[in-house]
Amino acid sequence: MDQLRVAFAPGVTPDKWKRVWRERHPRLPLTLVPVEADEGREVLDEDRADMALLRLPLDRERPTALHCVVLYDELPVVVAARDHWVAAAGDRDEIPLEDLAGEQLVLPHPSGWTPDVEQLTFPPMSVKDAIEVAASGTGVAIVPMSMARLYHRKDATHRVVAGLDPTQVALVWHRDADSPLHQDFVGVVRGRKASSSR
Repeated sequence: MDQLRVAFAPGVTPDKWKRVWRERHPRLPLTLVPVEADEGREVLDEDRADMALLRLPLDRERPTALHCVVLYDELPVVVAARDHWVAAAGDRDEIPLEDLAGEQLVLPHPSGWTPDVEQLTFPPMSVKDAIEVAASGTGVAIVPMSMARLYHRKDATHRVVAGLDPTQVALVWHRDADSPLHQDFVGVVRGRKASSSR
């Protein structure tokens, strides 16, 4: 292996881990491969990356089994137009999920939660597009906080939603491709010192 290729989903920031890797393996480049939020494990199955920093859930068994190390949780936030009632909540105030029951959800939430009112049919769209639509005042989007920050717009605001589980970001790779280099990168993302044993 002449490099380690690590894919990462939007909003995941692997730069700090790349710096640590460079210090430990100055002759083995770490190549970061940005992927779309909906690509999932395909980046591994198509051999575009050796490991990937992705959001769960993923099918971890088919077509081949994956190792999965959960790294951290991301809070869910609701994104709405600046003149929406959500904006009136203070920056530190959480919006209870039940308060969103009368809203139009422009992007289906992975949990399956939907508001109580009849929903308009929105075309499939990316998170970036959903935030743009929410900023227009057509509806709201519930996304991980890191994605709301990544695609921040001056005409939109976001607040934490209480009552939804956080999204988990995990490091995944094929079980049958495991190697000491894979394990070294696991050590990097877990904050182990170079001298630590696995």
